[in-house]
Amino acid sequence: MAAVFTVFLSEAIIGLLVVSLCTGQPFSNVYVTYDPMGKVFSLTKERVSEWVAHGQFQNAINNTGWAFLKVESNQSYPDTQQAYAAGLAEGYLTEELINLHWTNTLQGYCPQPYSDFCWRLYFFLDQNLEWMKSQIKLGDNPAVPFWHQVELFLYQSAGLADGMKKQLTANVINMEIEPFGPFFFQVGGDAEDLESVLGKSNIERPLGSGSCSALVKLLPNNEDLYVAQDTWGTFQSMLRIIKVYDFPFKMVDASEESIPGRVQVFSSYPGTLMSGDDYYMLSSGMVSMETTIGNNNPDLWKYVQPESVLEGIRSVVANRISKSGDEWAKTFSFINSGTYNNEWMIVDYKRFSPGAKTLVPGLLTVLDQIPGTIKYADLTDLLASQQYFPSYNVAYFPEIFNMSGNQAMVEKFGDWFTYSKTPRALIFARDQQWVYDIKSMTKLMRFNDFKEDPLAQCNCTPPYSGENAISARSDLNPANGTYPFGALGHRQHGGIDMKLTSSKMFRSLSMVAVGGPTWDENPPFQWSKSDFVNLSHVGQPDLWKFSPFLFNSTTFFR
Repeated sequence: MAAVFTVFLSEAIIGLLVVSLCTGQPFSNVYVTYDPMGKVFSLTKERVSEWVAHGQFQNAINNTGWAFLKVESNQSYPDTQQAYAAGLAEGYLTEELINLHWTNTLQGYCPQPYSDFCWRLYFFLDQNLEWMKSQIKLGDNPAVPFWHQVELFLYQSAGLADGMKKQLTANVINMEIEPFGPFFFQVGGDAEDLESVLGKSNIERPLGSGSCSALVKLLPNNEDLYVAQDTWGTFQSMLRIIKVYDFPFKMVDASEESIPGRVQVFSSYPGTLMSGDDYYMLSSGMVSMETTIGNNNPDLWKYVQPESVLEGIRSVVANRISKSGDEWAKTFSFINSGTYNNEWMIVDYKRFSPGAKTLVPGLLTVLDQIPGTIKYADLTDLLASQQYFPSYNVAYFPEIFNMSGNQAMVEKFGDWFTYSKTPRALIFARDQQWVYDIKSMTKLMRFNDFKEDPLAQCNCTPPYSGENAISARSDLNPANGTYPFGALGHRQHGGIDMKLTSSKMFRSLSMVAVGGPTWDENPPFQWSKSDFVNLSHVGQPDLWKFSPFLFNSTTFFR
């Protein structure tokens, strides 16, 4: 049955015209069952009454810029069986997209025979996996809820790899994980920092390269609270999936207490069991999101050791077991890996009442991570006083900013590397005051008028850069231009989506989403008309010209 998108529910609520779009794409279903006698899992496309996990999938990338996946598990089975079966279902349904995404993004990263760096990376990840398994086995570990969720994530990862084999009968439940198999999708963000830690000789990430813009925006008179994020990335990574996970896991296996974050709605990628962007709406009443702040201080890499839990897994655990922003930050801070160093914003919608005269403490928690140090605080008062909190790949806390080596970058390259005078900080400060509804918030988050906006100017030839915007379009920078550092130059990089929710939409875990580079003030990106056409982009549409739509997680799937 084809799904029908109601792109915007009503002009009164959303502030845009009502548009309906039929994707014309069918749902694929798979049910995972378990035979306790033979101790094997089986997968079937036929509806069954007793299932461990159920997955629904629709590939509408050519129609909307997104695919859509829901995986749910059955609480009458042990958590470990649920997690493994959930991975089986996702691997089985999305195997084709996973292989396409691998071809576009990871093929050739560590080809055999492995280079010295790739061997070091392999051994680091292998040691890390074995250490996590050793901690899971410590039954008297005081952090049992944390490690139980790590265990479930590893079972889900193993199930994903087995599900990709497209066999209708799966192996007995296991936690055998190949570091350079599909598991490598789970550590993509961490791997960027591990390149520096492990001495990769040809690091390709340009100096200053941005990765996401985010905004928490309070409307006048506290009428509403918007939470939005643009993912920045390579255009080769634009095979995207909006995922809904409904996992009724327990805080501890066989306990009575269920995890608060049972349902998670998030933007993601094929083969990735977390968001990766990261943008999550959680049934615990919270939104968690981040922008990458990185680390420019090589002295801190010594704190990165395999005896840790990598960033993506810690975020999954925090999303599952936390009831407040403070709990989220404490959980995430446990065993800091020092990799994929980000600024996280946790918005607790349970503490927000539209129209209330004051904001409840704990509404906004902000956390900055670098190797060896994590700092977080309740910034609700700051949100109340300035009416917004922006994030744009620069650490908010001065302690983290200075420790991570940013001041040296300021001294060398100027204000672009500061917290308050970098272009996106100035654009947010100038334009956030004009946000009064979803339409104006969407416009701000997709804004890029780099040829005309004085805040997009730089010491470049020509004197501006498509990087200097809320949603970057670095592909539009002339290839023959001159730029003081790599981030400002010509490359297949920019804002590749936008996600936005409000207090009203959040009640049904709904969000406005749009896929692909912004084309509001600029020509839409088209592979065949770009000078990147020879880069692998299999599975993607040629022309990326999609409009925002409303995704309602409670009504979309059948």
